[in-house]
Order: sequence, then structure tokens, then C-alpha cells
Amino acid sequence: MPKGKPLFVPNDGLTTRQRRHRPLLMVHTGNGKGKSTAAFGLALRAWNQGWDIGVFQFVKSAKWRIGEQTVLERLAALHAETGEGGPVEWHKMGSGWSWSRKAGTEEDHATAAAEGWAEIKRRLAAERHQLYVLDEFTYPMQWGWVDVDDVVETLTNRPGRQHVVVTGRNADPRLVEAADLVTEMQHVKHPMDVGQKGQRGIEW
Repeated sequence: MPKGKPLFVPNDGLTTRQRRHRPLLMVHTGNGKGKSTAAFGLALRAWNQGWDIGVFQFVKSAKWRIGEQTVLERLAALHAETGEGGPVEWHKMGSGWSWSRKAGTEEDHATAAAEGWAEIKRRLAAERHQLYVLDEFTYPMQWGWVDVDDVVETLTNRPGRQHVVVTGRNADPRLVEAADLVTEMQHVKHPMDVGQKGQRGIEW
């Protein structure tokens, strides 16, 4: 794409402006580091544009607070105080979804994932957010906690201008086929390969 111009212009009846503003379904997959990091970087850009952002973490424990959560929640507070940027909601499983009164446990991840996906479907139907970050969502699909065909159909036919990014290894081929943008992070080298554990500021 020299100078940001596409190499191919489809004969789809859309204007350049219409085509440029189509909502995207994005997938960050592969065995390498950086899938969630790239998605949260996207969320930062979206916040700067004033978009309404919903982050939904499907695997990480609710007890583990990653650095991106702190940053985005502070940006949400800044938006509430000054109007700068956009609103941000952050939900994760492990001790129950934020909208559920029932506390979850480590043993009911499958139920929590199904409830979380049901809530996301309701929000998509209501056009609640402009950007959805479905972090590590490939795993509930891989483990059979949510139906892949239902996910693909829902995301493909979502109304309005809602962007969605899904992260996680081993993205289902049906999701990859439906996506507009797919990036595969390849593992080449990692400090953990030689026994070094994750460190502050790099992994969290």
C-alpha cells in the first residue's frame, strides 16, 4: 500500500468515503507475543478519536490487573471529568462479569464465557460501543464454551459502524475467513525460551 493507497479498488458500488468508513472485524492471532498489546494500542487510538470502547477479557483472572487496564480506566475517568477522548468500559471474567450480580469462580469459566458472549451480543444489537476488544476470545471458541458459527454470524451481521478486534492463539478458520483484517504474530525469539520470566513494564 504505497502512501496509504490500496493496490486494488473493488467494483462494489461504494464511494471511496463509504468504503473507507466500513466497520472492521479484526483478528490478532498466532503464537508470538503482542496480540493483546496491539489490540490495546488500537483502543488508545480509538479513545483519542472520542470513540466509546468496550473491553472484554475472557481468560485472564479478574485478580490480575494488567497495565493497560489501569491506563484505559484512567483515560475513562479523564473523559468523565473533562470530556476529552471517549468512555471506556472494562469487563473480565474470573470473579463474575461486571454486569452480573452472581459472583463467579475459577470453576465456572465456561458459564461465565457464555454469559459474557450473550451480553456482547446484546450490546452489538444495541450498537452500544464503537470498538469492542474481545481479548483472548479465541480460547472460549476453541474450548467449545461459545459456538463459533454463532460468533461469526453475529460479528459478520452486526449493525451500524461497530469495530471489533478479537485476540488469541489458534483463531478458528471460520473467524479468519470472516475477518477484514488478520494479523498473525509469529514467535521467533522470546526471553522465556532461555528461562527468563516475564518482567514489569514488558509483560504487565
